Amino acid sequence: MAAAATPVFPGFTPDAERLAQHCRWLLQNGCDGVTLLGTTGAFASFSVEQRLRLMQAVEGAGLPLEAMLVGTGATAFEDAVTLTSAATALGFGGALVVPPFYFKAPSDDGLFAFFAHLIERVADPRLRLYLYHFPKMSGVPFTRSLVVRLLRAFPKTIAGLKDSSEGAELARALHDEYPEIDVFPGSETALLDARRAGYAGCISATVNVTAPLACRIWNGTDDANLAMVQAWLSQVRDAIASVPLVPAAHALLGELHRDPGWMRVPPPLCELSAEERTLLAHHLADAQYGVELSRA
Repeated sequence: MAAAATPVFPGFTPDAERLAQHCRWLLQNGCDGVTLLGTTGAFASFSVEQRLRLMQAVEGAGLPLEAMLVGTGATAFEDAVTLTSAATALGFGGALVVPPFYFKAPSDDGLFAFFAHLIERVADPRLRLYLYHFPKMSGVPFTRSLVVRLLRAFPKTIAGLKDSSEGAELARALHDEYPEIDVFPGSETALLDARRAGYAGCISATVNVTAPLACRIWNGTDDANLAMVQAWLSQVRDAIASVPLVPAAHALLGELHRDPGWMRVPPPLCELSAEERTLLAHHLADAQYGVELSRA
């Protein structure tokens, strides 16, 4: 699954038409699904109203919502309820919810209360809630004991977890203990290992542009060739991550779709500098990745 970048207009409001077109391209070029309004989708840069309009526009574009997750986390509890309720009612395949991230070092009891009350307020049996573990960005980690507590309390609602932490130890522990839930590492650098271990897949920022290559690993049959493709894919991922990741994804999407509008990113993010574009182009050339970046 690609963690889709969100294109924006010059005033930094979300561009739903460009996003829907890109989602369609992803689904036609190797992705089994798409995640909207995650970290790469700059969810925290948009208002609740903007996020709701974007969800509604994607639903109106006729895309297969059952194959899509949408980030509905928020620091304000009522905002999380509004967004999660809307995502569920529209028919998205799941809601990806980051913990409330303004107050640091909350107790597990406090976090459990947030998610328990969220589930109870949404009060929809269709809700499939995915926990989003990204402590480097949120500053609020999920502990294994908290996740287990939520799974035991809401076994029909907690559908899985995306682990974007360094090393993804939580993903491994939960996959081993609860193989029935969907566990997604946050990078395709270990996609072949994830496939062999029976993970649900991965959700990654760089799959915005590596979807065809990742698909070869996820669906291929030649083990020797798969290892070679994985090494290539990992090199491409590392090349993109050599500069700020979200602006790099936008820059590459501008080249991929031949649309400079994709280069824009909402503040406080910044477009890649000329030096960063040169560095990225150099690393991608070393990785034999066939996108030539603009040097303008």
